[in-house]
Amino acid sequence: MARRTAEPPALPGLAEAAAPAEEAPHYHGHRERLRTRFAEAGTEALADYELLELALFRSIPRRDVKPLAKALIRRFGSFAEVVSAEPARLAEVEGVSAGVAADLKLIEAAGRRLARGAIAARPLLSSWSALLEYLRATMAFSGREEFRVLFLDRRNHLIADEVQGRGTVDHTPVYPREVARRALELSATAIILAHNHPSGDPTPSGADIRMTREIVTVLDPLGIVVHDHVILGRDGHASLKGLKLI
Repeated sequence: MARRTAEPPALPGLAEAAAPAEEAPHYHGHRERLRTRFAEAGTEALADYELLELALFRSIPRRDVKPLAKALIRRFGSFAEVVSAEPARLAEVEGVSAGVAADLKLIEAAGRRLARGAIAARPLLSSWSALLEYLRATMAFSGREEFRVLFLDRRNHLIADEVQGRGTVDHTPVYPREVARRALELSATAIILAHNHPSGDPTPSGADIRMTREIVTVLDPLGIVVHDHVILGRDGHASLKGLKLI
């Protein structure tokens, strides 16, 4: 009877070495290149969709997110408009889960907080560019009209920043006596009015001008100054005081 020769034991790691290495997904290299460009050159070196890709890397770690980033930009227009979109509208884009929408809204909230920090404890009339940046970050890309009042003390420092009303795509009801009542409650001596035009065009309407003048008329006997009414749009801003309309 023939004897069977025992096979030598396999060397440790030999099987693993012989097996072909699993290739990393093709987008891994793209992610590293994009991160490197961002680290070395900053946001100015990136298109809006690429900046959005960076934001989506953490939300969706195991998928190529470039198609989704481009789809979001096509749908909403820009990085700012994507993060400013309402969660329900974001969810209409295939691939946007509740978690992705929440992460995008977190970016918006962080941007607003940073912009607000730039105007905190500073006289707003001497920090006008910072104020415009804050208003733009807060209101310019909203899909609905929003009317905001910034209440100021005697040194023109911000006491409170409050939304007085939200409306439709082209109208927000504003009540001058409610603005006056709140100003008195806060002991404000001046205010700045602001609202957005979802159409993107910040040109003041006849209704905007009339409403502003009504507020000036109500506040003037109370010794409360209306410094300006700023209208925000995607295409810029308009100042009623700068236009000599108040």
